[in-house]
Amino acid sequence: MSTDIIIIVFIIVAAVVAGLYFLNRWASKKQVGQQQLIEKTKQRADIYVIDKKRDKAENVNLPKMVTEQMPRLSKIMKLYFVKAKVGPQIVTMMCDKKVFTFIEPKKTYKAEIAGMYIINVKGMKTAAELKEAAKQRKQKAKDEKESQKAQKKAAKKRGA
Repeated sequence: MSTDIIIIVFIIVAAVVAGLYFLNRWASKKQVGQQQLIEKTKQRADIYVIDKKRDKAENVNLPKMVTEQMPRLSKIMKLYFVKAKVGPQIVTMMCDKKVFTFIEPKKTYKAEIAGMYIINVKGMKTAAELKEAAKQRKQKAKDEKESQKAQKKAAKKRGA
């Protein structure tokens, strides 16, 4: 009796793992295709950021055609939107979290744009560069602390 339950649980777990594996493969192939499309269509533009906000797509002033083509999940989720002036037009654009945190309103940036999506902003550092800068800051603080200790010891020796 108990071995039957263990076998059934094992089969269910194996089915779930197999389903997730094939779903992951499908999603990664789709992402690669989208990334290639973005790389083909991206272009550089000067944008003046008017406003930025994190909101649902239905609350932002997007064209009707764009909202119809969005996946259902994207309509429900809160996304990162930037209202910017690109050339003579004022448009609402989407972006990643890293771009959203980097840009500030009322400033001009040189950006890589693919359609309504801001891919990258000139001057924005990658994750590896940010980690390296953090390591350098920590090392510099550690060196300063050690030099202060050495100065205090030297001062004590002179005073004693």
